[in-house]
Amino acid sequence: MTDDVKRPYRSRRRAESAEQTRELIRTAARTLFVTRGVIATTMRQVAAEAGVAERTVYTAFPTKAALFNEVVDIATAGDDRPVAVADRPAFTDLFTETDPRRVAELCVGFGTELLERAGDLIMAAIESAGGDADMREFCDRAAENNRANMLTLAQAWERNGLLRQDAETAGALLHTLCSPHVHYLLRRQQGWSVDRYRDWLIDTLLTMVLKG
Repeated sequence: MTDDVKRPYRSRRRAESAEQTRELIRTAARTLFVTRGVIATTMRQVAAEAGVAERTVYTAFPTKAALFNEVVDIATAGDDRPVAVADRPAFTDLFTETDPRRVAELCVGFGTELLERAGDLIMAAIESAGGDADMREFCDRAAENNRANMLTLAQAWERNGLLRQDAETAGALLHTLCSPHVHYLLRRQQGWSVDRYRDWLIDTLLTMVLKG
């Protein structure tokens, strides 16, 4: 085997190993962020949970904020493709559907899957926002992005004749009802099953937001 052949093979193996290590670190960090809280979690603890050296964690993620952001971004999207959630078909399809019940089912299905993956992480950030500037910045940015997305969605539903009220009010209701706070209260604190939560939210949207 020539050196030219060996180098791409070795480079590929190194890249695969680095990505596997990165995934180990993300998985460990997610567990600790949710169970211990973001502020209480240290990079040394993440390294121990992942079974790697602390230096390896810092090589992959220079700061805890960078690690958290990547963990929550992948959890929110469901994968590591560089496509924003608002640009994915599961969300953009909500702008063209004209049947109220179908649009409620699609909206709630999309939001529920997202919150089942990322809701606990988002709530961990919210709980840490009072004592951590990075988490406060994350929460403010996430809330503003969600508010803007829900308003844009409500405006599309208004154009399609689906709303019971004006788009601004509908957007505020969507931002509230579909929030990680409500998901956490019902799924975690009240112990509702995911099916019960999903059915309740569909019925609530059809009663309060959409012309069901």
